[in-house]
Amino acid sequence: MTDKPVVVYGASGYTGRLVCEYLRELHVPFVAAGRDAKRVQEVLDKVPGIEDVEHEVVEVEHDVDALTELFSGAKVVSNMVGPFIKHGPEVAQACLNAGTHYLDTTGEQDWVLAAQEQFGAQFAAKGLLLSPGIAQMYTTGEIAANICLETPGLDTLDILVLWKGFPTYASTQTIFTILKADWFYLENNQLRKWDPRSKFEVNVPGQHATALAVPWGGTSHPVWFKNDPRVASCKVVGGGVFDRAVMEGVVATVNLVEEQIKTLPADQQDAALAEVAASVQAGMPPRENPRVNTSLDSVYASGPLGRAHCVIHGNSNYKQTGLLQAYAAYSLLQQAPRRTGLASACQAFGHRELLGVLKNFGLVLEPELTVN
Repeated sequence: MTDKPVVVYGASGYTGRLVCEYLRELHVPFVAAGRDAKRVQEVLDKVPGIEDVEHEVVEVEHDVDALTELFSGAKVVSNMVGPFIKHGPEVAQACLNAGTHYLDTTGEQDWVLAAQEQFGAQFAAKGLLLSPGIAQMYTTGEIAANICLETPGLDTLDILVLWKGFPTYASTQTIFTILKADWFYLENNQLRKWDPRSKFEVNVPGQHATALAVPWGGTSHPVWFKNDPRVASCKVVGGGVFDRAVMEGVVATVNLVEEQIKTLPADQQDAALAEVAASVQAGMPPRENPRVNTSLDSVYASGPLGRAHCVIHGNSNYKQTGLLQAYAAYSLLQQAPRRTGLASACQAFGHRELLGVLKNFGLVLEPELTVN
């Protein structure tokens, strides 16, 4: 049992460290937890000024009982341990047992759907927030979408998410996990399956060159907007980097999975995917440089008699994720979320509020909005 209000589970990873850094900047005491206390401590020792915030390092096994014991006494758990479809259920159940809010950074649409089905009603019944997918690749685009939807009469969202950089080791593992799943977009209030081989040549606001984009597992947005009365249809593409060569590699990998790995017996697919993932990314990328690691979220919203386009230029997408996680925890310590049960960051905290936080820390520009 802890006397700290926030637990960062998986604090030794790239994103976990950033969450701890921003909790420090927000003066929020926390527990940095993981399966290897020495490794967690080594990561925290590299955080400048970490001694300025009350914190502790805890080693914990990944099972419901051990996690329940650790989470008891806390108010918020920020879960960084993915792939979430594999490891998320134990953490969510432990949060339910301990009576804590649950946050994570998942990019796995299948986990968002599974979390909704398995835990959504139970979290709502306890007045708790279940919010998977609080991260730049989902929340910043969701902010742009909600800015467009401030114009009444728009019911269709066309979302593009791009960034410069390379995914972390954990993100790469997640990417390869979603290659096994079905991906969905929203059309007339129904989730419809993507062809996983889909690819698109997209116009990128702010540059003359086009980019190659893919559905990237469907993303969280179609799930968030499915029960939003303002939205009937939502498609998301991008999911990836501006670097065309990298995206061509993604397309080739998807084809490899479809043709060679999905044809294997089910018990052999995970090992085959892990082998390919390890060949792509075996370590951590360097710390983000805001001059290099830029992000772009572009949303076209349309309706029968209206159009809006919102673009958010930003930098350091992993830092955006770390800040969004830390701010969500900070907010939950002071007031109840706007929605309990399964809810997105914007649904729980407000899109204008989240935009203000990202701007405050110098991670995004003022959105460019055009309304016709």
